[in-house]
Amino acid sequence: MIDYELVKTYCLSKLYTEETYPFGPEPLVVKVGGKMFALISPDSVSLKCDPAIALNLREQNPEAIKPGYHLNKKHWNTVTLGPLILEEEIQDMIDHSYDLVVRGLTKSQREQMGLITKK
Repeated sequence: MIDYELVKTYCLSKLYTEETYPFGPEPLVVKVGGKMFALISPDSVSLKCDPAIALNLREQNPEAIKPGYHLNKKHWNTVTLGPLILEEEIQDMIDHSYDLVVRGLTKSQREQMGLITKK
């Protein structure tokens, strides 16, 4: 079953991530390059998502995947943790969110982090 610790551990296993608490003790905000890619609460995780993919995921699993709670609903999904979502599915969504945020960083930032090589 997917839980808070599993999601937190997987998010923080990504390169150059940082654990932050800008809103107090909860939720945990995980960032890469100073930009948020995951917002983790005890019972859910909000993840950045391509708008077309976000709609598709919500249609496939409407009980577990909803528009981002207190976030831009076009670009964020909130996923309820628990038995309605598979570990592989949540990992794919985390990977997608991380990749979107990394792609949004400047070339210089990605080079400094070693995520792309200088030519």
